[in-house]
Amino acid sequence: MSCVIGIDLGTSAVKALLADWSGDVLAEVSRSYPIFHEHSGWSEQQPDDWVAGTLEALRELVETANISADSIEGISFSGQMHGLVLLDEAGNPVRNAILWNDTRTTAECREIEQRLGDKLLAITRNPALEGFTLPKLLWVRKHEPSVFAQASLFLLPKDYVRYRLTGALHMDFSDAAGTLLLDVASKTWSADILAAMELSAAICPPLVASHDYVGTLLPEQAERTGLSPATRVFAGGADNACGAIGAGILQEGLTMCSIGTSGVILTCEQDSDSDYAGKVHFFNHGKEEAYYAMGVTLAAGYSLSWFKETFAKEASFQELLAGVESVAPGSNGLLFTPYLVGERTPHADAVIRGSFVGIDGSHERVHFARAVMEGITFSLNESLDIFRRSGKRIGTIVSIGGGAQNPVWLQMQADVFNAEIVALEHEQGPGLGAAMLAALGCGWFESLEDCANAFVKRASLYKPQPEAVAAYAGLFRIYQQVYEQTRELNESLQAYRG
Repeated sequence: MSCVIGIDLGTSAVKALLADWSGDVLAEVSRSYPIFHEHSGWSEQQPDDWVAGTLEALRELVETANISADSIEGISFSGQMHGLVLLDEAGNPVRNAILWNDTRTTAECREIEQRLGDKLLAITRNPALEGFTLPKLLWVRKHEPSVFAQASLFLLPKDYVRYRLTGALHMDFSDAAGTLLLDVASKTWSADILAAMELSAAICPPLVASHDYVGTLLPEQAERTGLSPATRVFAGGADNACGAIGAGILQEGLTMCSIGTSGVILTCEQDSDSDYAGKVHFFNHGKEEAYYAMGVTLAAGYSLSWFKETFAKEASFQELLAGVESVAPGSNGLLFTPYLVGERTPHADAVIRGSFVGIDGSHERVHFARAVMEGITFSLNESLDIFRRSGKRIGTIVSIGGGAQNPVWLQMQADVFNAEIVALEHEQGPGLGAAMLAALGCGWFESLEDCANAFVKRASLYKPQPEAVAAYAGLFRIYQQVYEQTRELNESLQAYRG
């Protein structure tokens, strides 16, 4: 029996899954690693913690699957986007990796805007935001010049892990699109941006497609994992691109809602000329010659986790959400905005913070729990609203992540989004997308679409309910007013935050 492995390098853990020809997941293993917050707004990890976790996960995966190592034909990767890994000439990290959720680079973002103006959006299709890679490069150059002087190349997180497994240095287009250094249409590093920011092209790694073969395992890594040294390794893609692949979002008009720690609304695009004026992200897809537009809610599932840990620490999520189905849309006049760590779409604002609006003495915990779910869904609907206003037709949405595990939340998505919501039979997220890239690279299928027909299995369908759709349409208009009504208040309160 032939198998492939998909590795998903997340922010809190690496997950490895083993899949066969039919897309059935035979085994799954994860390993966690720490995040370091040395200062407010900083978020870092040690790159070699990723490598150690990945090697341990692969070894356990091979052992628990109880199959021959020779039957595992290929490996590919999904990874957290934007994180900066700087390597010296010997290929070793010169400092901790700076992660996607690090917000220290506001000044560098303004510098990029000043130097490039409208050219930035024209080339990269994205605005300068703190999470992207280029501002991190500039921050290190400015604040740690001796460290930057040691750096000869930068990579993104999954690319460093793949480098340690194979000895080969590459970056795929879907991840490179999140650096603010890639010309998205031409799929080349932008000479104009490099020149404007006074960076050498030598600091950028070679570019490859997500399904491209990049080498085999180094003998010592094969021995540590129990895999064959002949195991083929493929480049892989950004986590959102791989999540889209794993959900079958491979054609124009297909859309995905993903609710994890953060939340994503993603729609497939065939044309690089699609123009959202920087209101949403626009990246190269893991599918060749395709793109995707994406809006982000920074604190989606995190908002619900925060609520539970703060107000119902001893309760399970099932207990926390018990009874939310009996609360009518609008949570008895209670509204929540999920701006706990700032917001990304449509407000690129690192200062804004969340609100409960409309609290009165009749509200119980169940109303607050439902309001949190609704607020997260409203925030995601902001991205759909941008797509629709740009002329894009949104019909069916595939829902993945934590929000797809709760039938009440799935129905809420159908009503708020006014679209049919599809849940998958066995949702595996970006890890499955990575496995699909390995399957394509190994020649199991002629296209990712053919692979999706075998790997992606749809299950439940949730249709919008007219009365709830009408109620949520009115509530959404109120929700959209809260940002402007609280923005200045939050700016004033910033001085009092620790």
